[in-house]
Amino acid sequence: MRHTFARLIKIILLAVFLGVALLLAWAFESRSMPALKTWHTAVLAGEFTASDATSQTTLQDYLDREADLFDELNKKVYQGVPQTDELIYSRYRRGGSQDPASLEQNWNRTFELVPQQIKGGVLLLHGLTDSPYSLRRIGEIFHARGFYVLGLRLPGHGTIPGALTRVRWQDWVAASQLGARHVRKQIGAQQPFVIAGYSNGGGLAVKYALDALVDPNLPVPDRLLLFSPEIGIAPVADIADSHKLLSFLPYFKQFKWLSIEPEYDPFKYNSFPKNAAQEAWAVTAELHRQIKEAHDDRRFQDFPDVLTFLSWSDATVKTSATVQRLYDKLENEGSELVIFDVNRGDQLSPFIPALNASPLLRLAASTDLPYRLTVITNIASDSQQVEEKIRASRSGLIESRPLPMAWPRSFYSLAHVAIPFAPDDPVYGTGDSQSGPYHGLPLGALQPRGETHLLTVPLGQLMRLRHNPFFAYMEQRIVEDIDKAP
Repeated sequence: MRHTFARLIKIILLAVFLGVALLLAWAFESRSMPALKTWHTAVLAGEFTASDATSQTTLQDYLDREADLFDELNKKVYQGVPQTDELIYSRYRRGGSQDPASLEQNWNRTFELVPQQIKGGVLLLHGLTDSPYSLRRIGEIFHARGFYVLGLRLPGHGTIPGALTRVRWQDWVAASQLGARHVRKQIGAQQPFVIAGYSNGGGLAVKYALDALVDPNLPVPDRLLLFSPEIGIAPVADIADSHKLLSFLPYFKQFKWLSIEPEYDPFKYNSFPKNAAQEAWAVTAELHRQIKEAHDDRRFQDFPDVLTFLSWSDATVKTSATVQRLYDKLENEGSELVIFDVNRGDQLSPFIPALNASPLLRLAASTDLPYRLTVITNIASDSQQVEEKIRASRSGLIESRPLPMAWPRSFYSLAHVAIPFAPDDPVYGTGDSQSGPYHGLPLGALQPRGETHLLTVPLGQLMRLRHNPFFAYMEQRIVEDIDKAP
């Protein structure tokens, strides 16, 4: 026994030693990252937190605090940024082409769209590192159908990436609950209430709906509309918080960050702190717990219908988690999952691994789905034209319908960041339309060619698809969904 115990102690000490060695190697490697700028290190004390929320907190309180926050942002960051050529495309260069405040509407801030006659309401919850701009076009679709729209800026967003080093997922939850109560108050008790969420905002929308099932003080949404929802992410995010063991030391200050990049995107952070990954992991872990609890207690019978659009290929969230952890647990038959398959007719398809891992296999194999499954895929392997393949809830039949659209040349899949953006989006679209107030870089149209090591920005960041070529189909489906609401 003594020999066994001594051996166990040695194994534990060896594991600790290896863990510390790996942590130190990771910390020293972070010192090779670019130097931190003001927008990485500044502290904005005026941000809303969960501790600020009470049952009496109103949207106006939130907006007043947000106004003070942006004044603080201007004083601590914008006024101190040098007007150098190096920062010509920085979003923090006051009056520059990428300065979001130079537009008539700064879409990094909370916005409202109010129709003349209110027929319903929608709360928009954007994704991690994003801003309300990411669901602007979705809000305009609802507004055109008579819906009151609240595009809420979630805490830590729309200002500086450094704000995400301090945010907590409870802050996002508190803000979303405040926004939901406001929307319901604006539209009254009888009008349809929808929550639309993108990425991390999609996970927050699902969490809110689960919270509302057990909290009588939260208005229950009639419908959820999700875009690439963050129901699950890579488990490695769970160890991101380990940086706190060393990053408090000035020598390892860059260790707080997974990436430090130039901030040229006016409506999305490019730099990404480890705390953001940790908080995203924490909220999905809580979401998984609540989903299991609701399923075991049969509360999913009262869960709102869900319409989700996602790309089968997604490097940010796990599409399998949306299918298995959420949709397979649903007990109402009014929900639908729309999957954009990869381009199976593209010349690049031989370079894409695991093509057999297709949503079409699930479509063919499952005959008792508790939801409607729609897959947008190629009509044939030698065609760029697409069709929708549909299996209705609890049905064994697959229906096919050709669509009047095709994969653009050289597009081999959609991407997580592309789903909610239209091709004519002035920032993330094709660049063919530069009408309107935005005259900055058409980020969605950039296709640099050259040697891979030369650029200061990761090539993958520039080459990643930023808009959805099938947005018109998605818009049509959203409008149909709105119009059938009671």
